[in-house]
Amino acid sequence: MLRITVQESENAVKVVLEGRVAGPWVNELEQVWEATAPRVLSRKVSIDLRNVTYVDAAGKGVLKKIFSNSDAQLVGSSLETQDLVRTQ
Repeated sequence: MLRITVQESENAVKVVLEGRVAGPWVNELEQVWEATAPRVLSRKVSIDLRNVTYVDAAGKGVLKKIFSNSDAQLVGSSLETQDLVRTQ
């Protein structure tokens, strides 16, 4: 299960992920991002991974794609998500 919350303000877009970025949820994340990306414009983007419990290879690929297309800041607290942030 993956909960995706998109919080938009005048200056920022924050995507909060909770749960597993794996399996069918990777496609869901990609669809949410494709719907959100056109509204980003010049706003800062952050991806909050603090409540993510697992990211599979496909999930890492989508997160890297989001990061490279938007220069998003990845926020994470676990060792795995900190490692994912450092590899960006």
